[in-house]
Amino acid sequence: MNENQILDRLAAVLEARKQADPDSSYVAKLYARGLDAILKKIGEEATETVMAAKDGQADKIVYEVADLWFHTLVLLAQQGLGPREVLAELDRRFGLSGLEEKAQRGE
Repeated sequence: MNENQILDRLAAVLEARKQADPDSSYVAKLYARGLDAILKKIGEEATETVMAAKDGQADKIVYEVADLWFHTLVLLAQQGLGPREVLAELDRRFGLSGLEEKAQRGE
């Protein structure tokens, strides 16, 4: 299974969890708790990712980045978005220098 298939599969599960009983699913419970709960979880996972990177242990870094990506995918789904939109934006930026991209945003 390639990376896009993994993201598509996960996005489909996250979308289905919107209809699930909050008592039946961690993700459904996050959706029920609302945007602030999802954002708080992303903040926690970002901090754990930074701490893992500081420790320099590859397996910890991968584990924490997976948690961070997962929770950002939950956010995307909650907002009616998905990984395809992010991949399209990354593709748009491909070959564009970071300095050019920032200039286009007016920063």
